Amino acid sequence: MTITSFNPLIVTKDAEAAIALFEALGFERRHRVAAVESDGTEIVSVRMKDANGFYVDVAQAPNLKQDLSLIRMNVPDFDEAYEFLTARGFKGARGGETLDTRTNRSAMMVSPSGFAFDLCQHIKD
Repeated sequence: MTITSFNPLIVTKDAEAAIALFEALGFERRHRVAAVESDGTEIVSVRMKDANGFYVDVAQAPNLKQDLSLIRMNVPDFDEAYEFLTARGFKGARGGETLDTRTNRSAMMVSPSGFAFDLCQHIKD
């Protein structure tokens, strides 16, 4: 399995506050992506990078009960990575449902001990 990027992802109701914190730590906004959940909720994610090359993503999720810290893992083959993780006991947080957009396919995968990946494949035209 190939991993193309691996970094923290913070999912929160108050993304602007988290983004401001990371800007104060020297991170800059790189790009913004919006996705729509199956229930119609819009999730907006901002990718940030600092001068040392470290990345952090911050996602705005208005219906979230409490903030989540995940590890974002981008891969070129979603199905291969999904199978790799499920074979090791990971479960999809949405019962196997993925979030599919024009440019992205993702799923929150939770380990047997409780840590989680945001498994993600970017869809190229």
